[in-house]
Amino acid sequence: MVKERARILVVGGGYVGMYTALRLQKKLKREIKRGQVEITVVSPDPYMTYQPFLPEAAAGSISPRHVVVPLRRVLDRCRVVIGEATAIDHGKRTATLSTLATEEEGTGTEELAYDELVLAPGSIARTLPIPGLADHGVGFKTVEEAIGLRNHVIEQMDIASSTRDPAIRDAALTFVFVGGGYAGVEALGELEDMARYAVRYYHNVDADDMKWILVEATNRILPEVGEEMGTYTVTQLRRRNIQVLLETRLESCVDRVAVLSDGQRFPTRTLVWTAGVKPHPVLAATDLPLTPHGRLKCTAELTIEGATHAWAAGDAAAVPDVTADEPGTLTAPNAQHAVRQAKILGDNIAHSLRDEPLQTYAHKYVGSVASLGLHKGVAQVYGRKLKGYPAWFMHRVYHLSRVPTFNRKARVLAEWTLAGLFKREIVSLGSLEHPRAEFELAAGGKPPHDPKGSN
Repeated sequence: MVKERARILVVGGGYVGMYTALRLQKKLKREIKRGQVEITVVSPDPYMTYQPFLPEAAAGSISPRHVVVPLRRVLDRCRVVIGEATAIDHGKRTATLSTLATEEEGTGTEELAYDELVLAPGSIARTLPIPGLADHGVGFKTVEEAIGLRNHVIEQMDIASSTRDPAIRDAALTFVFVGGGYAGVEALGELEDMARYAVRYYHNVDADDMKWILVEATNRILPEVGEEMGTYTVTQLRRRNIQVLLETRLESCVDRVAVLSDGQRFPTRTLVWTAGVKPHPVLAATDLPLTPHGRLKCTAELTIEGATHAWAAGDAAAVPDVTADEPGTLTAPNAQHAVRQAKILGDNIAHSLRDEPLQTYAHKYVGSVASLGLHKGVAQVYGRKLKGYPAWFMHRVYHLSRVPTFNRKARVLAEWTLAGLFKREIVSLGSLEHPRAEFELAAGGKPPHDPKGSN
């Protein structure tokens, strides 16, 4: 039994937000039924995105709707509010929310009172003041961006196939990815694999006509899989005629020309920015303690330092790594830790409400897996290194085991099975991004977008 009635506010519907709320509604099932506990989840989207599957969604191996988990279905004993927390006053235990309803009503924002706070807003893309980046770059953190990028790549191939202008053709077939972490390498690997397959259906476009370029500011890519596997990945990408430019930075992309720090210039209609993330802006709009890097100062029990009834985990939290040999080490902001932290976080909130001892989060990093396209991958798990098909297979098995709900696991497995039996789908559905364009044109207006595509 809980000591007193508690209103729990979970800010964020990503890994930590969804898994924490899922754990809470399981651990506090009786209290919720009696009305002693109320859980509210505030999320900008009505679903949780399983980001490791975004590259496969972009390549067409998985349907977009199977990359996301609907929050209302999974969190059936929670109140789900679609909106964003714009400020938090923990001293007063109130959160300022901007929701779909407040936008429609024109009332600005509303305040929501709480007793226990879970801050898990995740992170946003870390951009730099590079000329032209805001105008022509595209990210790779959401399912909308992944599917939009897939449509865009196929549209560029259509443009190259039909234009007579060699400059337009060259720019359409040049694809620049900035950032050599998981997101950049996996997105590049999957999309290049998909495009290489798709060119067989174009009579005047060949795989060698395309330029795929990976730009990384440091001297290695995929640091999570170790130096040896990172070097192997560079070798494999270069064998696929992909240019991997290490210790190189993007200086400008004005007028759709990628200018690099080594002096190279690439006219391109596709610039994908995956060069890191930064804490969500809402963290700066709180009265809670932050690290110099803008993350919440947390304890190993996942409480926020110096604040009672406040909890955090995942990308937003600086959590001490108690398994590390070096003092002061923090857990890496990745899915492997986020999912495990959410379980402990949910348990600890339940323990706190029942006046029970809290658990310490301790998980030794076991390794990483990365896909480089169909049947290609790298992995380093428990010190063992895998390459090629075995690593790719392990990547799929691991993430299938981690994607939430049996429903999603079964659907993803079914899609993989069918994809192995039939040919790839290479259809661009870019018109879905502008569903009213044809009707507006028929009604006498103009299409609200450039038919040749942007970005």
